[in-house]
Amino acid sequence: MSHSAVDPRLGSAGPALLALEDGTVFRGHAFGAVLAGGGELVVNTSPTGYQEVCTDPSYAGQLVVMTQPLIGNHGRTPSHDQSSRPWLGGLIVSVATAAVGDDARQLVHLLRVGGVPAIAGLDTRALARHLRRTGSQRAVITAPHVMDPGLAVAAARAQGRWEDQDFVAKVSAEAAHEVGHSGPVVAVVDLGLKQGIVRALVRRGVRVRVLPHTADAAQALAPDVRGLVLSPGPGDPARLSGPVDLARAAIADGRPLLGICLGHQLIGRAAGAETRRLRYGHHGANHPVQDLASGRVRITAQNHEVEVVGESIPAASGFLVSQRNLNDGSVEGLRHRTRPIESVQYHPEGSPGPLDALEVFDRFVERLGA
Repeated sequence: MSHSAVDPRLGSAGPALLALEDGTVFRGHAFGAVLAGGGELVVNTSPTGYQEVCTDPSYAGQLVVMTQPLIGNHGRTPSHDQSSRPWLGGLIVSVATAAVGDDARQLVHLLRVGGVPAIAGLDTRALARHLRRTGSQRAVITAPHVMDPGLAVAAARAQGRWEDQDFVAKVSAEAAHEVGHSGPVVAVVDLGLKQGIVRALVRRGVRVRVLPHTADAAQALAPDVRGLVLSPGPGDPARLSGPVDLARAAIADGRPLLGICLGHQLIGRAAGAETRRLRYGHHGANHPVQDLASGRVRITAQNHEVEVVGESIPAASGFLVSQRNLNDGSVEGLRHRTRPIESVQYHPEGSPGPLDALEVFDRFVERLGA
């Protein structure tokens, strides 16, 4: 492919390959960190928000394909990062652009400093259509000038399976800390926490106590805690027996409880429901979700591989399916019939994405005063 796929102000590091485990190979040009990277290949349909995607811990262990053709054309604002570093295994774009000259405001600077490879110059929409036919696959981005397709495909097939890995332990906070100076204390268990969630809570007058993923019920449900949030995060909830036990204790405790994305899946499992892998996941800022009680439809930001199986929720659990995805009918929300408990599969903080669902935080904060 032509070097024109990488803006000259960014500079191509040379030709590279994207190789999939089914033997499919795309050629392009490397422009991120000068190394190889591999993981689960996922497609993100967001037209903006690439900075937040790159710093979202939920993308740990994944290579992200952006279907928007121009990536980099509105720069980066470091204060909008969702964590202190990029977590994705690699970035795949059609055209890598440079909107601003300042290195700190360039997406490529974030990738290079963070050790994340990237490739441009391939047909990302053809790749997205291929994955729609085949389902999720493991893949690798080769280091620059490493152009042997056979070796690249073998490296893709050697990648660990996504569902076999513990990503939460890698991305969670190492120690508890607080954000905000006043208001009711809300404990947030960091399973791969996006900072947009913390900001949304603090803006609503809450003092946020961020806890590591190893927190037990005594910490998460301490006497001064008014409510609990189980955060988003990467990986399969079936691997997380400790957080499921915590969710079960929180349900029994009866204080306001909110689960977001992975946290939603953990609440579902704690209630006795099953979870299952989606064929190719939901990734993007344009997914329609309907609230079943009101009929209202919201456009949501999403990033997950797993859904709660609605028909597996025990009737005696007290939970019901509250929201569904209008694209595929998958479960997007749970509510408890009598307790102040709600969970959503999408990202109400809208980072990146729309702000339709911010009322999820409004409802949670209102329950703190009940």
